Amino acid sequence: MLIYHKEVQSEKELLEVYPIIKQLRPHLDETAFLTLVSKAQASENYKLFALCNDDMPVALAGFLPRVSLSQGVHVWVADLITCKKHRSKGYGKQLLRIVEKWAREHGCCTVALSSGTARKRAHRFYEEKMDYKKASYLYRKTLS
Repeated sequence: MLIYHKEVQSEKELLEVYPIIKQLRPHLDETAFLTLVSKAQASENYKLFALCNDDMPVALAGFLPRVSLSQGVHVWVADLITCKKHRSKGYGKQLLRIVEKWAREHGCCTVALSSGTARKRAHRFYEEKMDYKKASYLYRKTLS
């Protein structure tokens, strides 16, 4: 069993990981996914990393380097998912550690993320296994 990570960039690679991201973002069809990732990669330096087990993607992390007055230079994890069939095998922890390493190597002082209020298992993972602290609430308003 060979575990490795890679940055997902080509359309072919994006289509290979789409079934996993669809588990996290069910509202996105393939076309919307490809369009959004392409735009985010070009304009916001969005990175999408896949953790692979024997050439099969099993977990994904999409993140962006950011600067804000509240957090300084940091990485914002926008998307983090382990394929349902491969959960509780340590893949999420391994992938988040890879994001943290990338952040350190690129001068970031923190890694931040948000998690939906209903995702209790994810919250336990972040707090108990990854030592992340709940720092705030995220509020959102959809504009019409």
